Amino acid sequence: MNCQFFRKICIKRLIYIILILSSSSFIKAQVVNVSGNWNASIPAITEAGSNYTGTYDNSGNTAPNLITLSGTLPGSFLNLLSSSGAKMTMRYTPNPWNNSLTLSAKRTGGTTAIHGLCVLCTASINGGANYIPISQTGDTTFITFTFSGVLGVGNSVTFADINLIVQLAGVSVTVPSNTYSARIVFTIVAN
Repeated sequence: MNCQFFRKICIKRLIYIILILSSSSFIKAQVVNVSGNWNASIPAITEAGSNYTGTYDNSGNTAPNLITLSGTLPGSFLNLLSSSGAKMTMRYTPNPWNNSLTLSAKRTGGTTAIHGLCVLCTASINGGANYIPISQTGDTTFITFTFSGVLGVGNSVTFADINLIVQLAGVSVTVPSNTYSARIVFTIVAN
């Protein structure tokens, strides 16, 4: 009787392990690729009474200062979303930073493409056209992705050509002279 009892437990554990492994192989990660890097060019104070302009952005920059987002939303993720869509959130991690400085971001452009078998499917990028403050303490919604149609086999959605405009504000003579940097982290989650 003991052998049968342990055999049942072992079989149940084996079934759970198989289910966990098989389900994790169907769910693939959402990927956000970031290309480019922006270094704000802030002029030195050269005479008494002059101050910084206070706000800088990378809107007129070209590569490598142009920051572009692209990525993939796999079919396994799309199936979990159903009609709720997804959102891309952002936050920044300072290294080092002064809390008088603030970061905001907006987007220009952006395209989507649907891959695989899909009936009457559409995908779009929404929001992010105006500057959105970026927090270092919590995720802030940057853009949303909406989908419609009947998903088939081997679906995925790619997004590309989202130009990220980053704005640095709060620059002043009261902020100690130093090299400040921050890393913006993007995450895609269900909406």
